[in-house]
Amino acid sequence: MKTYRNNLNHFFSLVEALEKLPSIGKKSAQRMAYTLSIENKNLALQISHCIENAIDHVSKCSICGGVSESEICEICLDENRHNGQICMVLHPRDIFTIEEIGDFKGIYQVISELEMFDFITLKKQIQKFQIKEIIFAFSPTLANDSIMLFIEHNLQDCDLIFTKIAQGVPTGIGLENIDQLSLARAFSSRIKL
Repeated sequence: MKTYRNNLNHFFSLVEALEKLPSIGKKSAQRMAYTLSIENKNLALQISHCIENAIDHVSKCSICGGVSESEICEICLDENRHNGQICMVLHPRDIFTIEEIGDFKGIYQVISELEMFDFITLKKQIQKFQIKEIIFAFSPTLANDSIMLFIEHNLQDCDLIFTKIAQGVPTGIGLENIDQLSLARAFSSRIKL
């Protein structure tokens, strides 16, 4: 196998690169590499073009930290979304999950690097958009409870209600792994902190 593998450097380099993607194991990576390099080269070219475009055009929103193809995302620009609520999430991908439900009509704030988070800018945003409620859409863990307490402490001088999504969300599970019905129920049954 080693000799065979040595003659397939490009193939196994692709396998190793694909294995680095979240939730892709060795066998899945090999199947994907085979499909892309042998069975469907047009798909491979389409994917590579999409990756190149995404790298060139996709970044984080300068206001909320969500995914955007411009400096400010469509959600932050939508004046109808300024309803007095900010939903705080840990990862930009969590916004996709919540948006698929279609129930939340406010704006978002991504808290991915808490130690570097700019509370001064957030407080200005709270005043500008007349925010009354901060909703924490975090999966229930002790670490996430600590983050909520830290944020609440840093915003204690603002006149805010702090809520979190209800405990229909299993402990230690990321939002992207929760079915939409459970997340919708947890969101609508959020509780005051």
